[in-house]
Amino acid sequence: MLDSTNTQTFIPHLKPIKLGAVTIDVPVILAPMSGVSDLPFRRLVSRHGAGLVVSEMIASQAMIRECRKTLQMIERGDGEGPMAVQLAGCEPDVMAEAAKLNEQRGAPIIDINFGCPVKKVVNGHAGSSLMRDEPNAAKILEAVVKAVKVPVTLKMRMGWNHENLNAPRLAKIAEECGIQMITLHGRTRCQFYEGQADWGFIRTVKDAVKLPVIANGDINDFPDVIRALELSGADGVMIGRGSYGRPWFIRQVMDYLKTGTIPPAPTLSEQLEIVKEHLDSMLTYYGEKAGLRIARKHIGWYSKGLPQSSEFRASVNTVDDAANVRALIDGFFQPLLEKTA
Repeated sequence: MLDSTNTQTFIPHLKPIKLGAVTIDVPVILAPMSGVSDLPFRRLVSRHGAGLVVSEMIASQAMIRECRKTLQMIERGDGEGPMAVQLAGCEPDVMAEAAKLNEQRGAPIIDINFGCPVKKVVNGHAGSSLMRDEPNAAKILEAVVKAVKVPVTLKMRMGWNHENLNAPRLAKIAEECGIQMITLHGRTRCQFYEGQADWGFIRTVKDAVKLPVIANGDINDFPDVIRALELSGADGVMIGRGSYGRPWFIRQVMDYLKTGTIPPAPTLSEQLEIVKEHLDSMLTYYGEKAGLRIARKHIGWYSKGLPQSSEFRASVNTVDDAANVRALIDGFFQPLLEKTA
């Protein structure tokens, strides 16, 4: 990870984006990621700094049934910054009802998912499947916008495949329906997460509408941020996998876009405290058994690139006791801290 303070090509800071009661001063947004952008992670990212964080994708049918797990996914915590709740579904009336329920629960922004490529979602005619059904997509957009007073945004892909790149047309439909911001992942559904995101294609969506457009996909370091903005002409960036093990990265990007200087990453000692804070937050939120299971992937991401990290991850994956996991974390970081002392 880049952590020098050397300046690179300076990009003037992006204009603030106002969505209802929320003003995104520097539009660098945490992406919705199933199994990752839960309350403990969103809260940690918010504490370090983010323009906006987005919840995990919520199935609208489950939201209406008010399943306990679903309600937990949209729960907001103390210290969490501006948050959008992302909804998925294929029935306009159900999506509208789910949006109203979230508005009543205090969601300041509703985001609609037309981008998820996962087979289970697509087979339910939701997510990126809706890019193949523009009439129903338009009905969903219109129904949700009419159902709530809070701003509604949209996240989608370039199209179903490279033979059907209809994102610019669908963006125009969304604008006419009252959508207030569009995030575009620079891949088709059929690409899933393979290949390289096409940031240049995002410019065709930017040129098609007057709405703020956010670039998403493969934004993992500071050069990626600059290149994505240059090629797309976008009004901001959304960062997903680039935040794995780096809840501070979004704040670094925000500072970089304001100053043109790459801010330093947290010291190794500070990173150790962040790892332990995140672990404790997951244990409190989920309970020890589920919390440890979910924490393992985060601990792996935090340790990536550090000496002996493979052995460390293997050890963590075999331990089912929180006290022992904490001991393993301390035992992994302490020798590294001594070397840098």
